Amino acid sequence: MVKVKIVADSSCDLSEDIKKSLNIELAPLILQLKDKEYVDDDKLDVMGYIKDMEMCEVAPKTSCPSPEEYMKKYQGEDSVFVVTLSSKLSGSYNSAVLAKDLFLDEIGNKFIHVFDSLSASVGETLVALKINELSKKDIEELEIVEIVTKYIHEMKTFFLLESLEHLAKAGRLNPIIAKVANMLSIKPIMGSTKEGTIRLVEKTRGYKKAFGRLLDIIGEEGESLEQKVLGIAHCNCFERAQKFKEEVLKKYNFQDVFIVEMAGLSSTYADDGGIVIAF
Repeated sequence: MVKVKIVADSSCDLSEDIKKSLNIELAPLILQLKDKEYVDDDKLDVMGYIKDMEMCEVAPKTSCPSPEEYMKKYQGEDSVFVVTLSSKLSGSYNSAVLAKDLFLDEIGNKFIHVFDSLSASVGETLVALKINELSKKDIEELEIVEIVTKYIHEMKTFFLLESLEHLAKAGRLNPIIAKVANMLSIKPIMGSTKEGTIRLVEKTRGYKKAFGRLLDIIGEEGESLEQKVLGIAHCNCFERAQKFKEEVLKKYNFQDVFIVEMAGLSSTYADDGGIVIAF
């Protein structure tokens, strides 16, 4: 069996149970509100940060983990698989690759592979879980890379947000789309593209209707769901996430469905009440 350590950036949202099941270390992003910086690690008071974000008149900024931060996580004897935010949304992937090159120049022979998740939040969580599953099946590192790369390209990520304001302010979404959506009380369903960018999937009026459409979209865009796991990440709305899980289980036959709470980075863009799903 391959001894594996998984390294991910702090966009990878984890529950305590998932943390215990994985040999995983997170490289924290830095979150900034005006002149105040927050480290997105397990010491972050996420609810306090969300409140500070609401009070702040300027858009939050984020900084990816430095190569030095990643290099610390690459230490040890285990083979290392790294999972990062989509390279189209953050510099985290490039930082992790640079860290790999620097680390191997210094250390020499060690297996390190960096995956661009083409996703974020619970999409990264699913990739980490897939790596962990394969590592327990006596599969060699390069075969794990091949299988997980295919998995990433087949994975779907969608999100339903209360507000698109922070996403637009941070340059992750066209500000015109966000402005029109807010003016018309539209709850847009957003999703990932094959390239790892963000697309508008559908415009829906009112949260209840958007919630129902997100359920339908799983069936319209998903395939072989009985072979897949659905992850749900929420920002301060566990009851909403639990309700979504219940409705999913009534409608689809997923292999498993789990819920995680968003940490700081995901909360920065999803904002209070946001939900991200991936499968």
